[in-house]
Amino acid sequence: MFTGGSGAGLTRASNMGLKQCHSRLKPLRVKLPQRRCDLSFNPNRSSSFVTATVSPNMSGLSAVNKSPCVRRIVIPPLRNFDKALWRRSEGKIRNISAVTQMPTRGFTTPQAEVMVEVLVRMTNSNMNVIYNDMVTKVQQEIMLQRLMSQIASVKKDMVILEKSEFTALLAENEKLKIQLSEIKVTLIDVMNKVRSHAIMDMNLEKNRARELKVGHDKMLLERRAEILEMTADQDRHLSQTNLKIDTEVAGLKTMLESHKLDTIKYLAGSVFTCLTVVLGFYRVWM
Repeated sequence: MFTGGSGAGLTRASNMGLKQCHSRLKPLRVKLPQRRCDLSFNPNRSSSFVTATVSPNMSGLSAVNKSPCVRRIVIPPLRNFDKALWRRSEGKIRNISAVTQMPTRGFTTPQAEVMVEVLVRMTNSNMNVIYNDMVTKVQQEIMLQRLMSQIASVKKDMVILEKSEFTALLAENEKLKIQLSEIKVTLIDVMNKVRSHAIMDMNLEKNRARELKVGHDKMLLERRAEILEMTADQDRHLSQTNLKIDTEVAGLKTMLESHKLDTIKYLAGSVFTCLTVVLGFYRVWM
């Protein structure tokens, strides 16, 4: 016994197989036996096959005549003989009735046989796929019992593990708490030591900086005093040199004036002498 009813399950499976057959029959080529005597059917004897295309809605089949040896066959829609072709008794297709009915719809007997064979194969493959996924009630109950027994054993194991491991975890947690408290105490001591050492180092550095500042201030004061003394000495030397220069300039000026007077006297004497000589010659000539 399967999970669903036999008749309903088979009908559903057959309907699903028919739908999948309709979806898979989009480009279909059916080989036909060559008729050597019928020249109208095969005049060139090059190829003898009928190309049939199925619409997405599976409303009808039509053949396209692309070569001289291909017949153009227009097949009526399958909706009328779906019920006759797919019988729902025991989920099987009555091949003989389908083959006998398809020639009345425009198919030849070889075409009908090939079409029915293709449809039967496709439905059988689809039914096999569907039945592979299905399970009987007995197997389902057995699997449920196995799962329930496994779940019960897992629950027991979980309870035992919880009881045994919970105490161990509590002990480990207490040990870890004690270790953490000890680590905290040691860390606090180390931090206090580091802080004290850092404070001492900072104080020492501050004292050193102050001493260095005082020494630098003293050095600056001494250098300022030395610079002031040097500037005073330079001012004295400059004033003395200025006085010497002024006295020498005054002496030079007096010497220049005296030389000027002497030169003026010499010039005046030379002029008068020249005039007297000229006048003497003039009187002599006159």
